[in-house]
Amino acid sequence: MRVAVLLLVSPMLGAARPVPASRAPAVERIVVNDNREPAGVLRDGVLTLRLEARDGEWHPDGESKPGIVVRAFAEKGKRLTVPGPLVRVPEGTEIRAFVTNTFSHAPLVLHGMSPRGAHAANLTDTVQIAAGATRELRFVAGAPGTYYYRATIAAAPTDDASSRDAELTGAFIVDPRGAPRALDRIFVISLWTKSPPPLIAVRPTTDRLVRFTINGRSWPATEQLSYAMGDTARMRFINTSIAGHPMHLHGFYFDVNSRGDGSMDSVFAAGASPRRVVTERAAAGHTFTMSWVPERAGNWLLHCHDNFHVLRNKPFDGSLLVGEHLVHASNHAMEMMGGLVMGVTVRGQDRSAANTSERERRSLRLVAKVDSGGDTAEPSFSYQLQERSARPYPTPRLHGATLMLKRGEPVSITVVNELAEPTAVHWHGIELESYFDGVAGFSGNGRLISPVIAPRDSFVARFTPPRSGTFMFHPHADEVRQQQAGLSGALLVLDDPAAFDTVHDVPIVLTVPRDNASFAKVAINGTTTPAPLQLHAGERYRLRFLDLLIFRASMTVRLVRDSTRLAWRPIAKDGMDLPPDQARTVPAVQTMGMGETYDFELVPAATGDFRLTLTTLADIPLGSMLVQVR
Repeated sequence: MRVAVLLLVSPMLGAARPVPASRAPAVERIVVNDNREPAGVLRDGVLTLRLEARDGEWHPDGESKPGIVVRAFAEKGKRLTVPGPLVRVPEGTEIRAFVTNTFSHAPLVLHGMSPRGAHAANLTDTVQIAAGATRELRFVAGAPGTYYYRATIAAAPTDDASSRDAELTGAFIVDPRGAPRALDRIFVISLWTKSPPPLIAVRPTTDRLVRFTINGRSWPATEQLSYAMGDTARMRFINTSIAGHPMHLHGFYFDVNSRGDGSMDSVFAAGASPRRVVTERAAAGHTFTMSWVPERAGNWLLHCHDNFHVLRNKPFDGSLLVGEHLVHASNHAMEMMGGLVMGVTVRGQDRSAANTSERERRSLRLVAKVDSGGDTAEPSFSYQLQERSARPYPTPRLHGATLMLKRGEPVSITVVNELAEPTAVHWHGIELESYFDGVAGFSGNGRLISPVIAPRDSFVARFTPPRSGTFMFHPHADEVRQQQAGLSGALLVLDDPAAFDTVHDVPIVLTVPRDNASFAKVAINGTTTPAPLQLHAGERYRLRFLDLLIFRASMTVRLVRDSTRLAWRPIAKDGMDLPPDQARTVPAVQTMGMGETYDFELVPAATGDFRLTLTTLADIPLGSMLVQVR
């Protein structure tokens, strides 16, 4: 029986047919594909699809901006698109795909045009199409889920393969049998680079020829999304790039409905508690789906939280970027950000704004200032918290200011800029009005747009934190420079801040060191040589991890003794308490990315010396802290 099933779903590869020779036409212009319309002809349960791989001129920064020649897919007789044509079929559909390699110098190596799902794990996923030939593929689509197909030109030089082939990819969606097609959006993330990978081996800069794109475009040319308050927004993200991307939604939590690796997709079971976050990591080659309901009007960002993936990069014609370090930029969001960013406008009358007088608000001052030990090349900044209060809340001893807020208590935070350059502050993970969200030149509603905070100026952010949890704050202006210089901090919202236990409640803030020589390391609470963490056996602790790195999409945190891992219980993610079915004791290991927070409950059972280790996914050490249990 197993053999019969494999024969049914395995690709049936027809004989190669040569493409008639003709004079090469001028390079055509590539069309950006918003993944709304499926390709091919679906009739009587069979999708007939005719694809061609050709050269085309791609303009990811906008049609009027300089472009680059890349390889891309097109339906036969139609224009090239980036991403490639959308393959979307119901479960059980038979697919007859005719794929033509128009290139005369090398075979086309195609992946993903084969059955999807767990039952196809042992089937051949790769086929080669000879130079100048067409090949027929026949297969049954497979299990419902979010997938993709991709191709490369065999034996291409490394620098050529890492650039011109990067856009030879497209979405492949299988909808459940008998169900209406979901009203969702499909976003394909890709990376074009003239430099060979890995990108993280050296410090990225804006002068590199790099393009991170969503559906073929780089911000601010990416699609501007629009929803009405109360709509349900459903999105599929497909990461076809060689880098991981922690995708962060400003102002709202969203539910992660499924996660996949391109071959299989795991849909979370009906009835299970939703995975509710503000940041979700998509590893290289992986996918996830999400849904959320916009509850507050205004402009919001959805973007990768790796700061180097949202930088404006050098134009293809070699011209200069906007001036350095925000000094000459009139609008940070629109002129200095780029890459994996989408703007979301929520329409409607915002009824969430509370009519709270200033007299009823707790008043704080957060001062951005120059710290000691820096220079122009490696600046040193810090946040200083000021409050006129007879009884300030107890706070942990960390490297920077720690905001301790009370759930449900209105707060007014005056951000004072004592730097010689503009700045802005984003209250990461906090549900608040758009105007106070802190994206200079973008946050707000209508004509009321949040300004950048000029030197010797200030901005007042007003909000009422609705839930207790672990959050963060950081600049949303010239993020790489200012955040590495020291402008970031923990934001803890508690039911009763006055009762905060500085011994058993332990924030662990992870940042990039200020000095460039230590750029590849991770600082723990502001230092690469942290003092030992002192714990007592049998006592209950809360460890709050805040990943405020400016790059490194994924790293692994472990609590170990020699090679033995301890156990802990996850209790919150991104400030949202976990339901009981997700808050179960597990081995003390967690992969995390920028913009994520994780809270764990730890009850050490035995005395001894343990170690909190930080490593890359390849187990390269990044930092560690001794944990002494007495």
